[in-house]
Amino acid sequence: MRLRILEAAKQEFAAHGLAGARVDRIAASAGANKRMLYYHVGNKEDLYLAVLEGAYEKIRSEERELDLEHLDPPEAIERLIDFTWNYFLRNPEFLALLNTENLAKARHLKRSTKVKSMHSPFVEMIRTVVTRGVQSGDFRVAVDPVQLYISIAALCFFYLSNSATLSVIFGRDLLKKEARDERLAHMVALVLAALTGKSTADFGKTVGQGMRPPAHQPM
Repeated sequence: MRLRILEAAKQEFAAHGLAGARVDRIAASAGANKRMLYYHVGNKEDLYLAVLEGAYEKIRSEERELDLEHLDPPEAIERLIDFTWNYFLRNPEFLALLNTENLAKARHLKRSTKVKSMHSPFVEMIRTVVTRGVQSGDFRVAVDPVQLYISIAALCFFYLSNSATLSVIFGRDLLKKEARDERLAHMVALVLAALTGKSTADFGKTVGQGMRPPAHQPM
């Protein structure tokens, strides 16, 4: 029941935000009633925080399965970019929840006792990849792993969260498969060029020209 409530709440909060979400709709979608909802999760703000924590836990859990530690550093970074991009594509409700919470200045996330501990192992995983890259000569500088991840997430997030307006402005459908593939290739080239000191031309092949296709291409 708790899992059904959290899934229904995720969809409701993603679609309507915290202010517009309705507990009645969440309970009905979960096959519950409000008394059961309050018993299993708490009030509306407690439910919202549980959904946020669950969203972060899900992405961090999948990131841990990427096995970056056993890949050559450039390949590990490419896989991280590939995963982040395709995770955002597959989980648009995650982006919607982030937008809602940022509008609230992270007021609810600040109450969480779980989120910070989820991120520490992930940051260390990226730090290890970068350190190995410097030691092997693949990377020129040991960048801050937090800054690196924020840059990767930003490259993905801005494109997707603004795809409607950007598509109109530039007169192209930025969510077509060809455009998505081109964007992924561009992001990989950009980040690897920054880490290695090489030109983006060294990494800038499109999928059609030989770059490995995305490992998590959405249907």
